[in-house]
Amino acid sequence: MNNSIANLGKKQPRAEGRDRGDSRACRGGLFDSLRTGVRCLSAKAAAAVLMAGSLTGCSALTQPIDGVPADRLPQQYFAEPKNDLVPVDISALSLEPPREYLIGPDDILGVYIEGVLPFNPPNAPPEPPPVNFPDAESTLPPSIGYPIAVQEDGTLALPLIEPLNVDGLTLDQVRDAIRDAYIDNDILRPEKARPIVTIIRERTIDVIVVREDGGGGGGLTNQSVGAQFVLGGSDRSATGGLVKLRAYQNDILHALVETGGLPGLNAKNQVKILRATKENREAREAFLKKFRAQRQAAMLDPCACLPKLPEDPNILRIPLRLPPGESPNLSQEQITLKDGDIVYIESRATEIFYTGGLLPGGQFPMPRDYDLDVLGAMALAGQGVYGAVGGGGRPGGIGGQIATIPPGRLFILRQTDCNGQVAIEVDLTKAINDPRSRPLIQAGDTLILQYKAEEELLNFGLGTFFTYGIQELLRNN
Repeated sequence: MNNSIANLGKKQPRAEGRDRGDSRACRGGLFDSLRTGVRCLSAKAAAAVLMAGSLTGCSALTQPIDGVPADRLPQQYFAEPKNDLVPVDISALSLEPPREYLIGPDDILGVYIEGVLPFNPPNAPPEPPPVNFPDAESTLPPSIGYPIAVQEDGTLALPLIEPLNVDGLTLDQVRDAIRDAYIDNDILRPEKARPIVTIIRERTIDVIVVREDGGGGGGLTNQSVGAQFVLGGSDRSATGGLVKLRAYQNDILHALVETGGLPGLNAKNQVKILRATKENREAREAFLKKFRAQRQAAMLDPCACLPKLPEDPNILRIPLRLPPGESPNLSQEQITLKDGDIVYIESRATEIFYTGGLLPGGQFPMPRDYDLDVLGAMALAGQGVYGAVGGGGRPGGIGGQIATIPPGRLFILRQTDCNGQVAIEVDLTKAINDPRSRPLIQAGDTLILQYKAEEELLNFGLGTFFTYGIQELLRNN
């Protein structure tokens, strides 16, 4: 027993040594496993870099865009704000009617002259005048008398007397002129000369109204409606026709009211008036001829920039929204429409912007009456600053789908003269905190969303760790 105890006591140092050796062996095995895991992780990380670079791409490194920071860009490249514009006073588009209706060519009068119109024998009882009821759309009261039209030269032809010039006279003045004419020609005695004159139908002015805002309904709010708007759907359907405007209502406001009101959201906020006179047509043709000559001369120089078609000064353009305190300064002659004039409401088919890069690709209509900055455009495209990429956008970045840091750089590709382009760089972090760092979007812009280089690297590190690092650590343990 004592020997056993003694032997056991002698073996204790060797047992302790074995325990220490086993412990070192265990720790060595664990370190070897970790080194193996790190080597595997390094190899898989390298493979992940190659795979991520080939699948999602590191756009900040492989597709760089030379942009100019928004705060360094000249003012001429920025869009004009629209938030401060206010609607014009629409009463400025309407004629002021006279206190009394003035007779003119093409008016139809009801005339009754006892014994003359109609003719009655002296001993026969007088025939009562006919009663005329106006059309359903007319605002005139019922009239009496036989219909007689005012001629183009402004005269009124009546029996037994010379034509009377009634152009510019009121009904009372026409009645007095008829009475005096029959008395002066000894046709009627003064006590029998009691003519009755009424208006059966007012003269009308024929104008043509063409509207490209017709049809669609509730405005443009999303990409699909915007595509229909651009490519030609019901929201861009044009309507037009001949509109008959009554005298003293032949103005721009009445032409718009008769055809649906002010321009809708699908149309530009202005009205164009094309005059039908021969002088205006010849002036427009001379303007186009001069422009064609300038363009042909510019085409001879390969380095010259082809001129754009300027606005025709012979076309009257009336804006419907202006800065506060301004007015269109229209004269009565400018808002008066004559026979054959054309009122044109133009579509906003080209007022769109495009998205790409990490934004869902598409084309979207611009708002007409308010400003749209970069953050609003991203939201309209379906991508918030901190949100997930919407349908149609690439995951982007070498972190792939596991990337947690959102892209922080947006480029606005804006067209300039001579087919040029300027790339406006927007730091989204600054844009969130400072409204002055949010450039306004204008028609024709292309928005490209990208990661910054540091965001790419952080997303790669996070994506690689959560994809491969934890997996290897768990596998080796």
